[in-house]
Amino acid sequence: MTIPSLVRAELARLTATPLARLAFIALMVVPLLYGGAYLWANRDPYAQLDQIPAAIVDQDAGATLDGDHVDYGKDVAKEAIDGAKFKWTETSAADARSGVRNGTYDFVVTIPHDFSESLVSAQGDDPRRAELVMTTADTNSYLASTIAEQAGKTMRTAVAERVGKQAAKTLLVGLADVRDSLGDAVDGAGQLASGATTAADGAGQLADGTGKLAAGATQLADGTAALPSQTKQLDSGAQQVASGASTLASGLADAQRQTVALPAQTQQLADGAKQVSDGLTTLTQQTDPALQALQTASPETVTAAITKAAADRGVTLTPEQQAVVAATVQAQLADATTQQQLADAKTALQGLDRLRDGSQQVSAGASQLATAAPTLSNGIASAADGASKLASGSSQVAAGTSKLAAAAPTLSSGASSLATGATSADQGAKSLASGLTDLETGSKELASKLDEGRTKIPASTATQRNEQASVISDPVKVGDDNIASASNYGAGLAPFFISLAAWIGMYALFLILKPISKRAITAVRKPLSVVLGGWLTPALLGVVQMAALFLIVRFALDLDVVHTGATIGIMMLASATFAAIIMALNVLLGSVGQFLGLVLMLVQLVTAGGTFPWQTLPGPLAALHFALPMTYSVDAIRQTMYGGSAGAAWSDAGVLACWLLGALLLSLVVTARQTRSRTLRDLRPSLIG
Repeated sequence: MTIPSLVRAELARLTATPLARLAFIALMVVPLLYGGAYLWANRDPYAQLDQIPAAIVDQDAGATLDGDHVDYGKDVAKEAIDGAKFKWTETSAADARSGVRNGTYDFVVTIPHDFSESLVSAQGDDPRRAELVMTTADTNSYLASTIAEQAGKTMRTAVAERVGKQAAKTLLVGLADVRDSLGDAVDGAGQLASGATTAADGAGQLADGTGKLAAGATQLADGTAALPSQTKQLDSGAQQVASGASTLASGLADAQRQTVALPAQTQQLADGAKQVSDGLTTLTQQTDPALQALQTASPETVTAAITKAAADRGVTLTPEQQAVVAATVQAQLADATTQQQLADAKTALQGLDRLRDGSQQVSAGASQLATAAPTLSNGIASAADGASKLASGSSQVAAGTSKLAAAAPTLSSGASSLATGATSADQGAKSLASGLTDLETGSKELASKLDEGRTKIPASTATQRNEQASVISDPVKVGDDNIASASNYGAGLAPFFISLAAWIGMYALFLILKPISKRAITAVRKPLSVVLGGWLTPALLGVVQMAALFLIVRFALDLDVVHTGATIGIMMLASATFAAIIMALNVLLGSVGQFLGLVLMLVQLVTAGGTFPWQTLPGPLAALHFALPMTYSVDAIRQTMYGGSAGAAWSDAGVLACWLLGALLLSLVVTARQTRSRTLRDLRPSLIG
C-alpha cells in the first residue's frame, strides 16, 4: 500500500456511514468554533466599554479660588458623563452603593465634599491631596474592577492636568508680574543711583564749605583768644590815660610856673601819647573786625548762609544737619547779655577811636610843645582846654574799656564754641558725603543686580504662558511608535487562540483517526510509508482547518494580517507539527498518549505566553515556555500577523519543523519495531479510536 492509498483508505473509513460523516464534520468544526467564537467574543471589548454600567456620585461642596467660586467635582462629573466612555449614571451615595452590591453598577466613582477644597489647598499653608473614591465589587466582574481602576487613574490624570495647568498659569502670571515689577525697581534704582550721585556731589561741596567755615571759626577763635588780656591792657592804659589827663588838666594851671621843666615833661608826654595811640590803633585793628563779624554773624544769618551754600550746590540740608551748625552759634550769640556786651564793646571801640585821635593830637601837640616850649605859654590856655577834653574822653574810654574787658572772656568763649560747632558740622558733612558715596555705590549695584535678576525671568505673552502652563501640567506625552501593532484586542489574542485551536483540532481528529494502520504494518512492512501515511491524513485535514480558520479571522472577524501567506504557512506548519506530536504520543503510548496530548495542551495553555508575558510565570513554568512547541507557533504567528521580525518568524518555524521531524522520527522508530515483532499490547484494542 502506498502513502496516497493509506490516506484514501483512512478518509474512506471516516466517511463510510452517515454517523461517521457527522462525527467527522463535527470534529473538523471544533477548532473553528473554538478559535472563531472566542476571538469573536473578544474581538474589541474596549470599543464596548460604553455599555458597562457605572455610577458617579458628586458630593463636592466647591471652594473659593482667587475670589471666585470653583466646583471641580461638578466639572469632573460632567466631563465623565459627556465623554460617554462608560454608561454613567449620576446618582446618590446610597443608591450607588446598593447598585454595586446587586450588580446594577459595575463600579462607582464618588467625589467627596472637600474635593475642590483639597485641590485649591495647594495655594495655601495647609496643602492636602484630593481624593476620588472608587467602589467596586469583584462579584460583578474582576476585569470590570480592573477597568474601573484604569478609569479612576484616567479621571485623576485629567483633574491633575486641569488643576496643574491652573496652578502653573497662576505661577507664570506671577512671574511675569514679578518681572515687570523688577523692571520698575530697576528704573527706581537707577533714579536712586542718579540722585545719590547728585547728593554725593552736593555733600562733597557742603563738606568743602563746612571745612572753610571750620577754618574761619578756628581763626576767629585764635584771634579772640588774646582779646581778654589785650582788653585788660587797654583798660589799664585807658585808666592811666584818664589819670594822666586829669593830672595834665590840673597841672596846666601850674604850667606857667613850671615851664622850666616843660621841655622834658612834654617830651615824655609826647612819647606816652604816641604809645597810647599806637596801642589803640593795634587794638582797634584787631578788635574791630572781630566785633564786626560777631555782630553780623547771627544764628539765622549763619544758618541761612550755610543752607544757601548747600542749596546752590544741589544739596538740601536736613533739619538735623542745620541744627548742628546753628546750635552753638545760637547758644552764644542769641543771648541778650552777649548782644549787649557786643554793643558795649562797639561803643568802647568808638571811644577808643576818639581816644586814639586824642592821643594822636596829644602826641602831635606834645611834640610841638617840646619844640616850641618857649612859646608854650601862649598855648597854655589851648592846652588846658584840650587837656580837659582829653580828661573827659579818657574817662569815657576808661569806662568803655572796662566794659569791653568784662565782655572779652565771654566773646572769646563764644568764638571757641563756634569753632567747635563748626568742626562738628565739618565732620558731619564729611560723614554725610561718605554715606552718600556708599549709597551711590550700593544703589548702582542694586540696579545692576535687579536688572540681572529680571533678565533671568523669561519674558512671555499670555498665549505663551497658556502654552507653558499646558506643558507644565502635562509634561510627558507618550508617542505611538509601535513597530509591530495588533489592530485591536481580538488581534492581540488571535495568535494564541489560533495555535490552541490547531492543537484542539488535531486532538479532536485523533479521537476518530487511527495514528497508524495496523493492517499496513502487518501487510506492507514499510514503517516510513506507514508513518507518513498516518501523519499525512490529519496534516491535510489540519490544512483545511487552518485555511477555514484564517478566512474566519481575516474576513469574518476583520482582523488585520500584515503577511497573509506567511501567516497561513505558519498556521499550517503548526497544525502539521501538532498532528505529528499527538500521533507520536498515540503510537508510543496508545490511549495514554492521547490523554497526555490533553495534558500537554493544558500545560501549553499556561506556558505559551499567549495572554500575559512569559516573564510573569513561576520559574518551572517559565522553563517549559522555551521547551514546548506552542510557544513558537504563537510567536511566529505574531511576527507574520503584526509585521514583526522575519528572522524571528523563520527561527520559530525552524523550531516547529524540528518538533515535526522529531515526532515523526519517534513514530518511525516505534512503527519499525512493530513491523519486526508484535506484542500482546499491540494486539489489545485501544479504548479510543
